[in-house]
Amino acid sequence: MKSLLEEIKKGKVLVSDGAWGTFLYQRGLQQGECPELWNITHREDVLAIAKSYIDAGADMILTNSFGGSPVRLKHYELNEKAFELNEAAAAISREAAGADRFVLGSIGPSGSMLMMGETTEEELFEGFYLQAEALKKGGVDAICVETMTDIQEAAIAVRAAKSATNLEVICTFTFDKISSGEFKTMMGVSPEEMVSAMKDEGADIIGTNCGNGFENMLGIVKEIRQVDKTTPILVHANAGLPIFIDGKVDYPETPDMMASRVNELIECGANLIGGCCGTTPLHIRAIADVISKRK
Repeated sequence: MKSLLEEIKKGKVLVSDGAWGTFLYQRGLQQGECPELWNITHREDVLAIAKSYIDAGADMILTNSFGGSPVRLKHYELNEKAFELNEAAAAISREAAGADRFVLGSIGPSGSMLMMGETTEEELFEGFYLQAEALKKGGVDAICVETMTDIQEAAIAVRAAKSATNLEVICTFTFDKISSGEFKTMMGVSPEEMVSAMKDEGADIIGTNCGNGFENMLGIVKEIRQVDKTTPILVHANAGLPIFIDGKVDYPETPDMMASRVNELIECGANLIGGCCGTTPLHIRAIADVISKRK
């Protein structure tokens, strides 16, 4: 079994993939359509996206399973297909990655609020457990619980992934810079609080994704390193903060712009670096080129 932690212990900085949703829409996914359903209805399109990141030099790729928990799939009346869709997602990325690259099973938020009574802890745990189990069966090397904002839901997801598999578990939160200059999630969680809670649940790798370009990611990584000097950190940054042009969302950071901050991000303490919204295989190739030249 391949281990991200063992690779990082060798002193390696690993390259992750970039955005997925953008390319699904480019290939015809419609608003309101379930992205995870494409794992069985448009397999070749999903495979092409996965391969594009491997070809760009990524050491690891995610799976098209971000919204694959039964709780979230219930909105599409697809909750009974949760295992099938997640297993298929993992198998697609496994095929693209081959034997020598890593596949991270993506688990995103459920979309339901515990504090509002829209779901229960038991329902969340069972759903995340099933999702992790299916992703493992499909061939992932690790589980990536990502884009979290709520400590309680993230803890349940990490616990479920740990219980369902013997795989390494990553957990990343999405932070915003507030007026005071601090970083908080939309639920008021700070990087320091995230570190403490996720480490208590057994997360092997922690970090941050989405919502920010490299500029703010530098600040978030610094905050994490103030309270945790050793746990590996994964960063999936947006290609800058989104701007709206002619009614469309655009991300301003070019591949060269992102690549120019990679060494600085590594010096701050990041161990795994990739992209999120607005990033393309060109961004990942530029990041990989910088990392490959490090001694």
